[in-house]
Amino acid sequence: MIIPDYELLDDPFLINCLFFPRQDNTAPPPGSFDRMVQVGDEIFVACRFYLKDNHWPSILYFHGNGEVAADYDDIKNCYWTRELNLIVADYRGYGLSTGQPSFKNLIKDAHLIFSYVRQEILQCGFKGAIWVMGRSLGSMSALEVAYQEQKNLQGLIIESGFVCVSRLAKQWELPANYKEMEIIEKQCLAMTREIALPALVIHGEEDDLVYMLEGKLIYEQLGSKNKEFLVIPEADHNSIIFSDPEKYFGTLDKFIREA
Repeated sequence: MIIPDYELLDDPFLINCLFFPRQDNTAPPPGSFDRMVQVGDEIFVACRFYLKDNHWPSILYFHGNGEVAADYDDIKNCYWTRELNLIVADYRGYGLSTGQPSFKNLIKDAHLIFSYVRQEILQCGFKGAIWVMGRSLGSMSALEVAYQEQKNLQGLIIESGFVCVSRLAKQWELPANYKEMEIIEKQCLAMTREIALPALVIHGEEDDLVYMLEGKLIYEQLGSKNKEFLVIPEADHNSIIFSDPEKYFGTLDKFIREA
């Protein structure tokens, strides 16, 4: 079992540079509901459930930095149109969640969230397959859950992602202990190679925040026999969904149906 030491990333300067928590108390729209997952002593992380049909596949989605679950109140319709249930998880300090973010807790919480979400949808009578998806910052959570929970998942989707945030710190030339970062990066790469789930990796061609080579690295390192790398032409980091939604969601839908 590969257990990356994410605490190596928890330098206060890096945490301040790489997390952008945003509080939000927007009420869930009709057809959705929130649940608070206890992840520590008096610390709770919010998840928003957009459940439509108990026979559809369900996607547990770890969103990008600076985002909150409520940002998907409208985007969820793109998933419902493709007959996909969506559950969006926040992080500590994001949305309705309490606490302060760190990389160690980001990963620890992801496992607790997956267990809670899986139990919740089973109790609600949802029988479809479960997928895990991570966008940008959420790719770290999704890769960890995919590795640890392969027997309980149908597949993995990564969008605008990276293997380890240490690679971004180096690209952005942030002051950090890069010798320690090399350790965690190697651990994350080794972990990614052990993921055998069907996997779809999506990246914007013009992403200048998380370069496309990061998505390609995930794709190349994954141990999956059934994997696909989708490039969205002319899309950047934040326009990727809206640049060509038919290509984005059409490919996602087809991959899920055929996995």
